[in-house]
Amino acid sequence: MQVKSPEFGTVEVADDRVIEFPAGLPGFEQCRRFVLVHEEGREAEVFLLQSADDPDVAFSITAPIRLGVNLEFTLSDEDVALLQLDSIDDVAVAIIVRSQGADETGPAGAGLSANFMAPLVINTRARRGMQKVISRLGCEITLRQQG
Repeated sequence: MQVKSPEFGTVEVADDRVIEFPAGLPGFEQCRRFVLVHEEGREAEVFLLQSADDPDVAFSITAPIRLGVNLEFTLSDEDVALLQLDSIDDVAVAIIVRSQGADETGPAGAGLSANFMAPLVINTRARRGMQKVISRLGCEITLRQQG
């Protein structure tokens, strides 16, 4: 399958590498199929989650641990069913990140913005995902200094 990405051009992706988000992502419900792409020849710390349905929809994602964050939350029975999850070992958690320029939030806000309240949960075996919106702080977030 060929996927168009404004950042990487047209990328050839095997059909078994497509991640299905049955409910889409909040605000992008029409996009249900995504692929992970990254720059060739470099270790991937940040991936581009590129929609296979709309080339203009893409998100930079990374593992919370890359930012020194331990993120723990509970999946409901409905979440487990949606993900077709049989084993916790098949779960990958990622967060959407974006860079913020000083012109967006002023000099004090320039840097990286990460959405810890809506992590992506992916069943790596079944290649199904969802965005788990955490409406209240019932999860545990631990920040660790990297060094």
